[in-house]
Amino acid sequence: MARYKGLTFYEKEKKINKSTIKEVFSVLFYCFAAVLLAFVIVFSVGMKVSVIGVSMEPALISGQEVLVNRFLYRISSPERGDVVAFLPNGNKNAHYYLKRVVGLPGEKVQIIRGYVYIDGILLEEDESFDKIADPGIADTELLLGNDEYFVLGDNRNNSEDSRSGNLGPIKKDTMAGKVWCALSFKDEKMKFVK
Repeated sequence: MARYKGLTFYEKEKKINKSTIKEVFSVLFYCFAAVLLAFVIVFSVGMKVSVIGVSMEPALISGQEVLVNRFLYRISSPERGDVVAFLPNGNKNAHYYLKRVVGLPGEKVQIIRGYVYIDGILLEEDESFDKIADPGIADTELLLGNDEYFVLGDNRNNSEDSRSGNLGPIKKDTMAGKVWCALSFKDEKMKFVK
């Protein structure tokens, strides 16, 4: 009788063994735990704020929702160019304002002929910002205190910001945090805020 080696017409039944099932459940458990941890971190460290008004257009549109990192400014300070969320004059009953940091503590800020000057030097900014029609209280040089920041909306001529006498420079303790991510209306995706 001839024996055929290597050829078989019968397949072995594949059985799912206990170690495979255990491994699948282990992977599912760790994926679920990672997603849960991410949500806990985002919602304990961050918060969601709605954009109200046109003062930050085109970067942020009225009605859009943004995520704010509440933890970052506990370990560091706001930097020029950061978009921050703050309560105007610390009023807890007001909605959060979203503005861009232009002047830092200890700096002298002035708006001359529609442009921002920091310590007498023209601030290099994106050309998309409009020339400022009304300098407000920044028509004369403002010296920012140790914990004060000068903020402006990106839509410079349609923004209530540090130029307004009733708002003025913003204190760090009124800031909720840095805006880092925005939900896009068009495709329901997240985009990082510059």
